[in-house]
Amino acid sequence: MNPRLDQLHPYPFQKLRELFAGVTPNPALSPINLSIGEPKHPTPAFIKDALVAGLGGLANYPITQGSDALREAIAAWAGRRYGVKLDPATEVLPVNGSREALFAFAQASVDSSRHGRRVVISPNPFYQIYEGAALLAGARPFFLNTLPENDFKMDWSRVPEDLWEQVNLVYVCSPGNPTGKVMSLDDWKELFELSDRHGFVIAADECYSEIYFKEGQPPLGALTAAQQLGRGLKNLIVFNSLSKRSNVPGLRSGMVAGDAALMKSFLLYRTYHGSAMSPAVQAASTAAWNDEAHVVENRRQYAEKFAAVMPLLKDVLQFDAPDAAFYLWARVPDGDDAAFARGLFEQQHVTVLPGSFLARDASGVNPGKGFVRIALVDSLAACVEAAKRMAQFVGEAA
Repeated sequence: MNPRLDQLHPYPFQKLRELFAGVTPNPALSPINLSIGEPKHPTPAFIKDALVAGLGGLANYPITQGSDALREAIAAWAGRRYGVKLDPATEVLPVNGSREALFAFAQASVDSSRHGRRVVISPNPFYQIYEGAALLAGARPFFLNTLPENDFKMDWSRVPEDLWEQVNLVYVCSPGNPTGKVMSLDDWKELFELSDRHGFVIAADECYSEIYFKEGQPPLGALTAAQQLGRGLKNLIVFNSLSKRSNVPGLRSGMVAGDAALMKSFLLYRTYHGSAMSPAVQAASTAAWNDEAHVVENRRQYAEKFAAVMPLLKDVLQFDAPDAAFYLWARVPDGDDAAFARGLFEQQHVTVLPGSFLARDASGVNPGKGFVRIALVDSLAACVEAAKRMAQFVGEAA
């Protein structure tokens, strides 16, 4: 087997199962799981109808580039959302979920030869795919801590100057997982200037971009920032997904857009990778990208949950309201995130994810330690009930 597999860490949810081993949760309480970012809102009926209507496509091999209709739908959505004009033929690809593409892009882009660029920068805490993608591509991850004292931003001044020429790829996540922070235009300007100076590629993970709280005020995206700064798409690749936007995590459907030269090479890789999207999924995806009404309703439900839950937790946990996404990144009272999660599960049958499971030790600190990630993905009633139980748990422990 590939010896690089030995470098992979257990996935956070495997660690969570191990943490809960031997624990019997309070049998008088129904379970509420807020640990995983899996949308629980119902999938819109029109998407399911389009999937069924597209089943005739199962008789055909799909092409890796996807149908003209799907690429045009994605480009049209990007035009409405980001105010950019993308060429559907050269700057857009459908993918089997952003997770698959975020991983595959590193395999296609990292030069792991002896004298190649072999460093991949990742935020810390982070989505674990960034680390696994880097390691299996033969690269070395460099973790850049996002800390509360810096408003959870990636501080590029902490990257050693002599490291930049080794950097092949920089992953950024905005809105951030787990913090919900959104990069500003100044943040993008600084990162674009570094990319132009040192020649690395930016992989912008924007899978939470459509979960925000003020209708008509979407978070700034990389494509919009590039356009506003007059920079173009050089060395920029953006990843997005229908999973959160349209409540279809099981559809495994997303998109990649950006630099046409990079997209050409990525398409070549994917042709060999065997990652073409099913025609039926393409049909459902086209319908989803073409509709916005269901996304507005989705946002309304998340906004309602945050408005109900945050007042219940403000006196027992320390957190800032997120800019976007559906997580609360909350500091626990005693600083032991794993013990907090285990105790909460045992006493209140509520599951949250310890922040230290989402991070690595870097610069002498684990930036997730002392935090828990609370995913407000369940129903309003379940999220409110979980918040009440958390408040009770903290109160009894005080």
